[in-house]
Amino acid sequence: MNNSPVIPIAVATLGICTYAAMDALMKGLAIELGVYNAMLWRTSIALLIATVLFVGQGIHWPPVSSIRLHIRRGAITAVMACLFFWGLIYVPLAEAIGLSFIAPLIALYLAAVLLGERIGRQAVWASLIGFAGALVILGGKLGGDYAANVVLGMAAILASAVLYAYNLILQRQQAVVAKPIEIAFFQNATVVALYWIFAPFWAVVPTTAVLPELLGAALLGVFSMAMLSWAYARAEARVLIPVEYSAFIWAALLGWVMFAEAVTLATLVGTALIVVGCLVAARQQPERVEHVETTAL
Repeated sequence: MNNSPVIPIAVATLGICTYAAMDALMKGLAIELGVYNAMLWRTSIALLIATVLFVGQGIHWPPVSSIRLHIRRGAITAVMACLFFWGLIYVPLAEAIGLSFIAPLIALYLAAVLLGERIGRQAVWASLIGFAGALVILGGKLGGDYAANVVLGMAAILASAVLYAYNLILQRQQAVVAKPIEIAFFQNATVVALYWIFAPFWAVVPTTAVLPELLGAALLGVFSMAMLSWAYARAEARVLIPVEYSAFIWAALLGWVMFAEAVTLATLVGTALIVVGCLVAARQQPERVEHVETTAL
């Protein structure tokens, strides 16, 4: 059996790329529709897609223990996503992703506490190099005065990042007991169920003009979730978490193309450090992951 982490890292990187593309679409949708309606309709479409795939693949209904795990992650995702996309209305895409980089750093150590994974020297160096890259980028962007709504937006993104750190650990636990499509189905179902509770008060039917963006965001979200679940089922969280830093590369490009956000020298230097961190993570020696399955169950 080939235990090399290279393929899982490559798949996780592609998953992060598609997730960043979804973030870019959702930024525009949140500005146009409001965060609640953007999330409600995007997630509802994603649930339809995931349901078709779930039924089409003939996946058996999971045990209660797995359903509880799915619901727990879905509930956290519902809050985490609303905080992030609300903050994204006021904070440039690249800065928002940079702020969210505290999540992989926290999750690296949560993996040791909650999953029993060992933190090797290379994993620590990979995390620190990637985090240093994020600090360089933020140092070049966070100077000057900010309006009150921008400060609140940053606070919302930081709160979302803390939840995302725990979300990464749940993702690892899910990945060893469930298939990617099962995860996508139950997570979207949980989020939709929670959001529809508030539909009588906040829901507004979107116009046909935004349907292509909603559909695109839904497809990207399902695709990203499936790829990340596949990757986390085949490599430890400590190996894949530094890959999260590559999100800034895609955020910087998409922010420049879609929202005319400038890419500065600090951005380029920080991105280079992030790439180095990911390469250090890729050179780690793989370990067996069976001990994680017991924790997940």
